[in-house]
Amino acid sequence: MPIINRIGDFAGEMAEWRRWLHRNPELGFECHGTAAFVAEKLREFGVDQIHEGIAATGIAAVIEGQGNGPTIGLRADMDALPIEEESGVNYASEVTGAMHACGHDGHTAMLLGAAKYLAETRNFTGRAALLFQPAEECGGGGEVMVREGVLDRLEVTRVFALHNAPLYSEGHFFTTPGPIMAAVDEFEVNVTGVGGHAAWPHEAVDPIAAAVAMIQAIQTVVSRNHRAVDDLVISVTRFHAGTANNVIPSKARFSGTIRTFDPDVRAMAFRRIEEIVKGHEGAFGVRAALEFDEGYPATVNDGDSVSFAAEVASEIVGKERVVTDVVREMGAEDFSYMLEARPGAYLFLGQGDTAYCHHPSYDFNDDIAPLGASFFARLVEKAQPVVNSGGGNGNGGG
Repeated sequence: MPIINRIGDFAGEMAEWRRWLHRNPELGFECHGTAAFVAEKLREFGVDQIHEGIAATGIAAVIEGQGNGPTIGLRADMDALPIEEESGVNYASEVTGAMHACGHDGHTAMLLGAAKYLAETRNFTGRAALLFQPAEECGGGGEVMVREGVLDRLEVTRVFALHNAPLYSEGHFFTTPGPIMAAVDEFEVNVTGVGGHAAWPHEAVDPIAAAVAMIQAIQTVVSRNHRAVDDLVISVTRFHAGTANNVIPSKARFSGTIRTFDPDVRAMAFRRIEEIVKGHEGAFGVRAALEFDEGYPATVNDGDSVSFAAEVASEIVGKERVVTDVVREMGAEDFSYMLEARPGAYLFLGQGDTAYCHHPSYDFNDDIAPLGASFFARLVEKAQPVVNSGGGNGNGGG
């Protein structure tokens, strides 16, 4: 699998960077040490601009090419997950209750590798904008970076991102035009009845019975209220009620998640859950308070950007290792906010038969990092070529 030779030369450094990040995971917007590490490396590489403190701990760096041209954005997420690591590797997390269980340490290392190469060679016109983002797992750091205007200030015209993919063939790229990951929303229902002794249920108003009926009815939204060809997942994932076996509680609470791709399907799911809760409120004589928490929108790839990204990936790993019609996933990703603001593409990079993301035994596969870094670098060089430069990969392609 041909990678850029120069990037291959410092593949060992990329692994060292990644493993330092793995030992020192940080959560949400609190990526202070991670951001400091990234900024230090970028200064060593000689990038032209480093903007810190975006979305609290995010970084946007700029590398100037040869002459005028557009600005292409490359994004990597930096945050970890609140999971106790069980991987057993000798560079395991040194932070209790936190680990890089989704490979964001690898994503950051890949973008740093591309940054080092691009700052050395500058075999492109315009500018490359490197977007290191906090709080992908929770908090919507991508939305905050967009809202704070980083894409506008840096005049970014297109944006691209990679995510590692456990259980997918190592070194293969996977993407699709249109939606590739789902919108994610959450709901919570608080049911209030009248508590009492379990031996005299007729003297109480049981919130558990009402809540269970609501949950059962909500399950029919997927099976009876939407077309089977439209993707929709509604899962009730938490239920809390009661403190003793002989007491009917006065309150019950349940909550869950909604995953969709289509805004109309999303609106229908909201409407039906509200109707179900209100109808059962009257039927059971309870009071029910429903709250929706609207989360990340669907991650929607631009078709032209997918075609371009697939062409670049094919140059690196071969056309037979690039899949452009991967089945879209019900997981969510806040790169969606950047794709709402700019055309671009989100791709998966297979890392082989490893533990899946968000598992305590997960670890990023360092062998794929040179492929990801080469992909990022060649996106810039191919999108914004230097006229009469003779093409090529700067210090040599593999």
